[in-house]
Amino acid sequence: MVIYPDFYFDNVRDVKLEFLQKNNIKGLILDIDNTLIDFDRKFEDGTEQWVDDLKKAGVKFCIVSNTNKVDKVKYVAETLDIPYFYFSKKPFKKGFMKAKDEMGLKVENIAAIGDQIMTDVIGANRCKMFSILVKPIAEKDIFITRIKRPIENIIIKRYLKKKEKEKV
Repeated sequence: MVIYPDFYFDNVRDVKLEFLQKNNIKGLILDIDNTLIDFDRKFEDGTEQWVDDLKKAGVKFCIVSNTNKVDKVKYVAETLDIPYFYFSKKPFKKGFMKAKDEMGLKVENIAAIGDQIMTDVIGANRCKMFSILVKPIAEKDIFITRIKRPIENIIIKRYLKKKEKEKV
């Protein structure tokens, strides 16, 4: 289903190299707001090291963000030393496909990681990329995201229930 992620983690740092290798993922498209940084533009401890470790293992990265605040995206991209696209209008495909071209990879070798179903997961799924949903790193959100969260929480509960049934 286009609204369900392929996988759900607590945070980006839980996405390990072994998981990526098992799923033939060679590149990661990252969201920034509440995925890499909180509302106050702070990284969670260990995020920069996580990116560095995966880069050393050959994983490629690109940021695709919906924000129109270029200074914020540039700050994150420069801190992590990865390319970026901003004001991407996710879930539309354009930003995801630009990132694919930037990384020089096939869609089946790319995973997109974000904290929102309506933008990150649906966009990745529409592009036939592996979609990874993570829990938001903070409760504080921009207005439009606060409106969507209750709907997304219902979808997440259904997704988790479905996954639990699949285990049985």
